[in-house]
Amino acid sequence: SDLRQMLTTKSVENIQFLPFLTTDVNNLSWLGYGCLKQDWTLITVNTIGAALQTLYILAYLYYSPAKRPVLLHSLLLLAVLVAGYGYFTLLIADAQTRLARLGLFCSVFTISMYLSPLADLAKIVQSKSTRCLSFPLTITTFLASTSWTLYGLQLHDPYITVPNVPGIVTSIVRFWLFWRYPPGQDKTYRPLHA
Repeated sequence: SDLRQMLTTKSVENIQFLPFLTTDVNNLSWLGYGCLKQDWTLITVNTIGAALQTLYILAYLYYSPAKRPVLLHSLLLLAVLVAGYGYFTLLIADAQTRLARLGLFCSVFTISMYLSPLADLAKIVQSKSTRCLSFPLTITTFLASTSWTLYGLQLHDPYITVPNVPGIVTSIVRFWLFWRYPPGQDKTYRPLHA
């Protein structure tokens, strides 16, 4: 829906960039973990996810009036990803150690991905408006984090299970924010005190 909104309005107004970026890095990191573990579920889902997130980033960049910050954030996280890839492939020879450290690396990115939409929490509470949050993204995040938590439990893989629990919790917080500050209730005026 965010992509559709960008294409329809030819604007990125009220659409956050950070969730797209962290989700893309997250997908690419988990793709590497899936390749090391030879888990075709992780490989397939994260290949598709990385392709879609890259498409969203390119659309955001195209419609964003301030391209420089978008490019700088993208390049910074790309540099982190390349440095991580170099570290895991060149400096860690043991496959089990590489898998454990990459799992930890992926876990940190997953947690940051789930927390990124809450970066504007103070602004949301102060303005009493959820315009900067995406309801469809909140639903998707809740379903995805719940699915991955259950998948990780089935595999007995704490690197998949543990970092997805914050996704469930932050989604519940965002659902509460949507309930507390419904999008149709935004006030564009300041009430006068009598």
